[in-house]
Amino acid sequence: MTKRRRSLIALCALIAAALLTGIANGPDGGPVDCRTASCVALTFDGGPGPSTGALLDVLEDRHVPAAFFLLGKGPVHEHPDLVRRMAAEGHEVGNHSWTGPRLNEVPPEEARRQLAQTQDVLAQLTGRSPTLVRPPQGRTDGNVAALSEELGLAQILWNSTTADRREHDPRLIADRVLGTAKPGGIIQLNDLHEGTATALPAIVDGLRERGFRLVSLERLFAPRKLQPGAVYRHA
Repeated sequence: MTKRRRSLIALCALIAAALLTGIANGPDGGPVDCRTASCVALTFDGGPGPSTGALLDVLEDRHVPAAFFLLGKGPVHEHPDLVRRMAAEGHEVGNHSWTGPRLNEVPPEEARRQLAQTQDVLAQLTGRSPTLVRPPQGRTDGNVAALSEELGLAQILWNSTTADRREHDPRLIADRVLGTAKPGGIIQLNDLHEGTATALPAIVDGLRERGFRLVSLERLFAPRKLQPGAVYRHA
């Protein structure tokens, strides 16, 4: 066996081991294994909107992945190019229902319509059906879980939030994220407000200064696979 062939076999073995153990190159650079590293995932609700493009610019510039949970009726139809850009740039595109009702408070057939209709339009725009859902306001129950399982959606909640839907001061938004972020955490933000986009550079830089690795939700939970219907708040 030649030296080159032995080297190629060794490289293939390393790649296979990485895939099996959840270790792979993270979008913010270097090998990431969130079982040992201090990882967090950034998530955004309610868009896309006028400020989403600025958010995507920051994420692209700083090589940060994120998950966007999108509303179908207004935001997605008004900004289809932003949805396509999210997918093209490698972000996770998730379901946030059609109009944003509390899914545990509407009739089961309406909850199904809310999720299924959004699945369809996001699949049309991105070429793939979402595998993640964030029930509006985090309201879920057995019926929502059953519908999510049926549609192949893992329910993603959060354990860190900034209330940036009501607070528009970028400094305060950043301080709240940095003050509440914990290893394995899912950070909830809102991409409809200019204050969030303005705060994002300080959030990203501040998290990295504190030793956090910013990863996708899939990477946060690797090597476990997110299960449809199940609820996830942190790794």
